[in-house]
Formats: sequence, structure tokens, C-alpha cells
Amino acid sequence: MSTVLKCGLIGGNISRTRLPFALDIMCKANGLTLDFTPIDTEHDDAFDFSGTVDMLRQDGWTGVSVTHPHKTEAAGYAGRRMDRAVDHLGASNLLLFKPELSGWNTDYLGFIAAWQAVFRNRGPGEVAVAGAGGVARAIVPALIRLGARKVTVWDLNFDAAKELARMCGRPVTAIPIEEAPEAIASATGLVNATALGMGGHPGTAFDPTLVGPQWWAFDAVYTPTDTAFLTDAAAKGLKILTGFDLFRFMAIETFRVYTGLTPDRATILPQLDTLRPKDS
Repeated sequence: MSTVLKCGLIGGNISRTRLPFALDIMCKANGLTLDFTPIDTEHDDAFDFSGTVDMLRQDGWTGVSVTHPHKTEAAGYAGRRMDRAVDHLGASNLLLFKPELSGWNTDYLGFIAAWQAVFRNRGPGEVAVAGAGGVARAIVPALIRLGARKVTVWDLNFDAAKELARMCGRPVTAIPIEEAPEAIASATGLVNATALGMGGHPGTAFDPTLVGPQWWAFDAVYTPTDTAFLTDAAAKGLKILTGFDLFRFMAIETFRVYTGLTPDRATILPQLDTLRPKDS
């Protein structure tokens, strides 16, 4: 294995990402050197995902991580070379180039690990999910894997919500966004899988007046960690799973896929905690 991990991140509005710092911590712990390049597509309407990835492969990169809004494009690029454990998700947040192209979803693996670390063996129950994009394609199947009895999804793009429900099958239902308040009121858990709350995308996907009867909430956004949604949820007494909780375990899985090395969680997690956004 090379002593240099040459990789990067493709996504919109990624200037605040903690991923390179997390990978650097794990590289140093394992005697590796990190060469990381961010590729921010926020204001590039003509961005060519496939052409860019082709160029990165030609330039000898180990692989590239992918975030909003390119995760479905990444899965399409990997095609039949998606990892078998996640090939049903329709989204990839990591393309590995060596020894040959393969697609992975460390959001899926990371969410399961984060849930078990925070909530132990408690099941998700009935979950209301805002958003049906790339991160939802990891979180919703993970919720099913964790034993969710029912998952209701809505999105501004109703077709995306219906496709996610079709892909996952029972117990996932897609609803028009107008029916979201009823789903929120009857849920035991709430999930924000939209970009709302992220730097550059202020707001919340959940009306604060509807938050309270549930017992838990998760926000995929982690910069900032204390989003308006999670602040509302915590004030109502809900148990919180943050996007930073997901980030820590996603980063560990990402490093494992890139390098084939499995970090010791007891050693690495406290070091990753130092990366928690200070404005949270």
C-alpha cells in the first residue's frame, strides 16, 4: 500500500468540511501522509461530474469522497461496481479508484454505528424523514436495518420521494409535502435529510410547533452541529443524534475503505471529537 493517501471531496458549499482533518488524524496514527484536495461545485452550474472523476483517476488519486448534491451521480458512475452491501441504496459518497473502481456508502455504515453508539439497542420506531436525496438514500435503509416499523418520506421533488420508497419497499411510504405535518405529529423520530440548516442554507425542515411528541431527532447537517432543528428538538426534550455523530463514524469507515486499515475506535473517536465545529 502507498504511504500517501491522495484523495479529496466533491460537493457544494464544502469549505467548512472537517473530513480532511479527520482523515489526517487517522493517517498520522497509521504512518501515512494525506494529500487532500476539495472540489467545491456550489457556483459551478456547468460542473461535469463524470469528466472530473475521469481526470482524478488519470491523475493517480486513491479515490474521492462525494457529498451533496452529487451522491446519486457517484452511484451512477460506479454502476455495477458498487459495494454489494450498499448497491441497493442508489447513492455513493465514496469512489475508490485502486486497485479498480468501486463505489461505497460510508454514510449508511456510519449512521448504523452512530445510532448504536448513542441509542444502543433501542429501535427507531416510526420515523418522519424530510428529504429524499443522496443522504436519505443512506439513512432510510439504515433505519430499516435498525428495525424501524414505519418510515414516511417527503421532498420538494415528490418523484424522488416515491423513488426512494419504491427502492426500499415496505415499510417506507412517500407522501406529498403538504401531508408532512400529520406524519410529523404521529412519528416517534424525526430526520432532516435536507440541506436546510447547513451554512449557506439557513432554516429548518420541521415547524417547531410540531416538534415535541417524538422521542428522538437526527439532523444530517453537522456544520453547524446545533442546527435550528436540533435546537428546537432538544428544547422539547427529544434525545439528539447529531450530524457530527454520523460524521465521526462515517470518517472512520471512509478511512477504512481508502486504506484497508481499521482504526481503533477507543483511540480515534476522542481525537475526532476535537473537530466538533466551535460555533455549534
